[in-house]
Amino acid sequence: MVLHQVGHPLIPSNIEIPVPATDQLLLRVIACGVCRTDLHIVDGELAHPLLPLVPGHEIIGTVVKMGQKVQGFKIGDIVGVPWLAYTCKQCRYCKRHQENLCEHALFTGYTVNGGYAEYMVAYEQYCFPMPAIYANAAGAPLLCAGFIGYRSWNKIREDAENIGIYGFGAAAHILTQIAAFKKKNIYAFTKRGDTLSQMFALDNGAHWAGDATGHSPVKLDAAIIFAPDGGLLPVALRNLDKGGQVICGGIHMSDIPPFPYSHLWEERSIQSVANLTREDGISLLQVAPQVPVRTTVRIYTLEEANDALNDLRTGKLNGAAVLVL
Repeated sequence: MVLHQVGHPLIPSNIEIPVPATDQLLLRVIACGVCRTDLHIVDGELAHPLLPLVPGHEIIGTVVKMGQKVQGFKIGDIVGVPWLAYTCKQCRYCKRHQENLCEHALFTGYTVNGGYAEYMVAYEQYCFPMPAIYANAAGAPLLCAGFIGYRSWNKIREDAENIGIYGFGAAAHILTQIAAFKKKNIYAFTKRGDTLSQMFALDNGAHWAGDATGHSPVKLDAAIIFAPDGGLLPVALRNLDKGGQVICGGIHMSDIPPFPYSHLWEERSIQSVANLTREDGISLLQVAPQVPVRTTVRIYTLEEANDALNDLRTGKLNGAAVLVL
């Protein structure tokens, strides 16, 4: 499925099977998650995508061919491919172990072709061996929703106990299970009247679920915002205790409205999360089987990619959409 012009549907297309470079894997795609970032790309909210583009960056695939320099995998291995496709290893960010900020990074399904396809290539060093429990469609959401959610989680102080999550989708339902495993209290904030999402949050281990525009029943030690609504940031700040943290976990957010300094005072803080590092992925794939994290997915065929994107756009999903080939 190919994006030829932002703001327009993906078009079913026949393209040649790509040839792997010396440090790449050729993968037969098993499944590819449909991420909100894909929606931001298709809708033109992220600038300068590769066009024409095959989207998709939550990929589970089988190795069918390898470049000559590949050493870490073999034919038949099932691997995961994330958003971070390549880094230069030479810029100032790479040298100080911030590869997520690499000046020359490539991103799967954005600046290189992704997994809304039968076959794709990926750089070996940026692929993950998948635990057996996740070597299937259920593992796809871990490759972005899981990784970014866990990176956001790791920005929070270890002694935080009461944690708010704004926007209860794919990332939140994974993270809430991890939080419950770690004996933390998750307060899930959804759109007003969205009782289905609130029940979904409680089913995944949330301590409380309610309206995002209302007041938290307790002062929060931290809050993570996954919803792309900048208006939620002042709301989250108002619900924070002294010294509390707001972590913005999305790649795109609408403009943040003005708010009084008093809401930020008393050493509250705001921090964004950008992309991921390979260490984030390794850490998440170690902890997820211990919980074990169980993803909730709705299956679509590859040809139904536009339907999946629209269901995500209109809020018709609990959990994650996954294309299965």
